[in-house]
Amino acid sequence: MAIRYPAVAGTFYPKSEKALRAQVESFLDFTASKEEVLGIVSPHAGYIYSGGTAGEVFSKINLASTYIILGPNHSGLGQEYAVDSKETWQTPLGDVLIDKDLANSLLNNSTLLKEDNLAHIQEHSIEIQLPFLQCLHNEPFMIIPICIGGRDLEELKQLGKEIAWIVKDSPKKVVIIASSDMTHYESQNIVSKKDSKAIEAILDLNEDELMEKIKKYNISMCGYAPTVIMLKATKELGAKKAILVKYTTSAEASGDYNHVVGYAGIMVK
Repeated sequence: MAIRYPAVAGTFYPKSEKALRAQVESFLDFTASKEEVLGIVSPHAGYIYSGGTAGEVFSKINLASTYIILGPNHSGLGQEYAVDSKETWQTPLGDVLIDKDLANSLLNNSTLLKEDNLAHIQEHSIEIQLPFLQCLHNEPFMIIPICIGGRDLEELKQLGKEIAWIVKDSPKKVVIIASSDMTHYESQNIVSKKDSKAIEAILDLNEDELMEKIKKYNISMCGYAPTVIMLKATKELGAKKAILVKYTTSAEASGDYNHVVGYAGIMVK
């Protein structure tokens, strides 16, 4: 079995199963009321910084059988639109299978997606999401990891449509996760102002507006491309509204208000 081994265990999150489970469960609210969602935005920084935000949004969603997880390509390796070709992703909490049936349907019906594991080898943005799902699920679930290096708006919207076509035709319950941090390494005041503009566009379910604001205000939201894809896909699937679950910045953990990163947890229904 071809396995994608964890790239950031021991750095972004604990390497031991016991410590990781304890940390992730401290971020989750197992008593929270659950909502049906088509997609979410969840951050992907080190857990001490963004784990609380991710945990809050994951706590509020009804679980799915398959998660399409869209993450930005930080390394620059591999294809622009890369579906991992492994069979299993591993974390210290165990193995998660890739949904090969849905992944193959996507690959066969997409003009953009390519099968490629090079883009995923060093990438943390998708890996970071898995322990939250592993702690919430009592039954096995599957994923489709898609690493996004492309930046062209029309291509991103096209991929969103292609994902929606496949999800519509599947009997499985699927949730689409856009992995993204918000503005990077500016002062708390500037980060909060810039992020409010990007979040407003997401809550409007307007991927065009999001791209316009990213460019106009020079917002360094690393996962804007995955978010555009998720917004387009969920709207094709009937999304009517988005809800900001939580917004925080790294300053809450670091105490540094001069070099701040923002984190948003958002549900799309």
